[in-house]
Amino acid sequence: MSTITGRDTADAAAGLAALARDLYLRGWMPGTSGNLSVRLAGADTDTALITSSGVGKGELTAGHMVVVGAESGETVLAPDGLRASAETSIHSAIYRATQAGAVIHVHAPYSTVVACRAGDRSHRTTLALTHFELLKGLGLADPSRAGVPVFPNWPAVPRIATEVADYLTKHPESAPGLLIVDHGITVWGEDLAQARNRLECFEAICQLLTLGAADLPALT
Repeated sequence: MSTITGRDTADAAAGLAALARDLYLRGWMPGTSGNLSVRLAGADTDTALITSSGVGKGELTAGHMVVVGAESGETVLAPDGLRASAETSIHSAIYRATQAGAVIHVHAPYSTVVACRAGDRSHRTTLALTHFELLKGLGLADPSRAGVPVFPNWPAVPRIATEVADYLTKHPESAPGLLIVDHGITVWGEDLAQARNRLECFEAICQLLTLGAADLPALT
């Protein structure tokens, strides 16, 4: 398929590549891990631009992005030889269930530690966060507390996506983030800048938890 075109799409692709390089340098997207997307809503179509599979995040350029249906996850346009991220279905689940304009998934170390400690490999749990000042950075109706779902890392990614969509549909006031056991954190926001800021808040909270600022209560 041909290369993506259009000024808005090109700007979004450049923004994704720049953020991927930044998160790679932080050690949050080692190797080819992690994925980023941004929603491109138009008058007649609703699409998303997502990072391609199997490309080192420190090497991503604007040309490594794939256009997919934001809510379906189906590939719309891909540069020759590229495939959409293997976790596109999780991004699509979030776009279907929320007003997100951008989604970020990374393997940030402290978030991943908390995901492993607070999660269960057989069923979803919920991590209860309370009183951290950083919760104010998540855009919550009540910034004094948040329940963050922790999902099993099922081998079939669509199964994770289905559980994510079901949870977010039933909990519309949920915090804009989720954890997957052994797999890291996924956050979202109205745009990439907001999603990045929320990611930083989540990771900082998880760092504080890991360092012993509070216990790690997981509610089944």
